[in-house]
Amino acid sequence: MKLKRFLLRYYPPGIILEYEKGGALKTKSIDLLDLSPETDTELLISEIRKSEPLITASRVDQVKILILRLQEKLGQQDNRRFYLFKALQAHILPLTNVAFNKSGSSFITGSYDRTCKIWDTASGEELHTLEGHRNVVYAIAFNNPYGDKIATGSFDKTCRLWSVETGKCFHTFRGHTAEIVCLAFNPQSTLLATGSMDTMAKLWDIQTGEEVSTLTGHSAEIISLSFNTVGDQLVTGSFDHTVSLWDVPSGRRVHTLIGHRGEISSVQFNWDCTLIITGSMDKSCRVWEAASGKCMATLAGHEDEVLDVCFDYTGQLIATASADGTARVYSAVSYQCISRLESHEGEISKICFNAQGSRVLTASADKTARLWDAQSGVCLQILEGHTDEIFSSAFNYEGDTIITGNMYPLSGLGSTPFQFSIKLALR
Repeated sequence: MKLKRFLLRYYPPGIILEYEKGGALKTKSIDLLDLSPETDTELLISEIRKSEPLITASRVDQVKILILRLQEKLGQQDNRRFYLFKALQAHILPLTNVAFNKSGSSFITGSYDRTCKIWDTASGEELHTLEGHRNVVYAIAFNNPYGDKIATGSFDKTCRLWSVETGKCFHTFRGHTAEIVCLAFNPQSTLLATGSMDTMAKLWDIQTGEEVSTLTGHSAEIISLSFNTVGDQLVTGSFDHTVSLWDVPSGRRVHTLIGHRGEISSVQFNWDCTLIITGSMDKSCRVWEAASGKCMATLAGHEDEVLDVCFDYTGQLIATASADGTARVYSAVSYQCISRLESHEGEISKICFNAQGSRVLTASADKTARLWDAQSGVCLQILEGHTDEIFSSAFNYEGDTIITGNMYPLSGLGSTPFQFSIKLALR
């Protein structure tokens, strides 16, 4: 093996090694999930050298410079506020979801009008309207980090794959017998997973458009799914109160995670693929060990349904959002509650961390999105301007742009009683 070059990854902290083996160019990553500005760099480099033969003595100085750059980035304090940059009337029928590409240079919106639209973030210009579905476009995603393809899942029981550049439809995936409500690309952007009200998940080949496997075993609708960061496992959450862990290459179910007493609302892996979190209508979030399927902790405390859950990029923090109008941040190590995010006046349907893990964004039925300090739980900013429930929100990768989406009634539109608003906030 011959090391060719280093690539720096800020979030989560890590160093990518590009190397040659057998004439082929390959990559591997050194994950530095516990790195902080106070980490002893000499000790860390010594530990890295013990486990990574590509880091020879001649490369130590380069590695040290990269680690110091990561520490500098982690130590940056950003107290700037967001301001409203754009307010867009996106569709003439209800919005279903919004999503950024990795850089945040463009975003997509799905709608009840049976289309998905691609937008330029900087100008607010509509780049393409993706037409072809015969019912609601409900689930949407970019194939991040590449960002050259979009997947749309519809109530018409099909999923479509599109070109970001041209808006052309590459493939239409047919096989589900009910509405598609969730989907995800694997990290390599070679497979697409879809989850449906027909109780099944399916894996599709991005290149050929062919079905790879059907994942059967749930007895009710699959409402959420997520690949791990390696791409070899998929987790699905169902209204049957259970979560299934699947081996992607074989399509075999590895574990059934049983313990929740209500429908599953959200599922996610942590970065290093060791843990899974699940949110449920039973008012709790559970943490599971991926290898064994064992429940490691039940994060209780909410007084109503848990509607969304997520890890931060490092996998060290967990956030939960509830219909009780509060959100919470927990340690993924001790499972203790670190902070309570309390000031919304309606249910919180979406929650996410910025890439740095220092801020939490919540979207609520009280017509506001709010920005919080993850550690203290202090509300740093209220993002106002929407006139109805905010049902979708997201950070871009750098954490300097926020997108929020809502619907509100407008008069004077004849038989079209709704219009939908997208707001972009910049630092």
